[in-house]
Amino acid sequence: MSKMTVEVVTPERVVYSGEASMVIARGVQGDLGILPNHMPLVTPLKVAPVRIKTDGDQETKIAVSGGFMEVHGEKVTILAETAELPEDIDVDRAKRAKQRAEQRLNERQPDLDQRRAELALQRALARLDITNSL
Repeated sequence: MSKMTVEVVTPERVVYSGEASMVIARGVQGDLGILPNHMPLVTPLKVAPVRIKTDGDQETKIAVSGGFMEVHGEKVTILAETAELPEDIDVDRAKRAKQRAEQRLNERQPDLDQRRAELALQRALARLDITNSL
């Protein structure tokens, strides 16, 4: 089976680097499935989990908060604002963040930054999704 190199990078560190048979990410136009030999592509990413399929049924999930994905040759590079592996996530903290964001969105205070509250909810949901705690 053909493989490609995948790197997930934030301003602070390389979160993931390895070989993969497929990458599934959520771009601003919808979900993308990237296989080896994919045509070159650069796309902005939404706040959502990225799934990296490796050997057989093995899969690595990473919570990504925005950024870009570049596909060039046999390499996929994700440049993310933040990216977290499941073992890096405090599930209780993510649940509390989800509750706070939902509460803010439901209360609709006049000084509410709607976009900021929506992004906070999306980040919390992505974190909980990759830890299977939704």
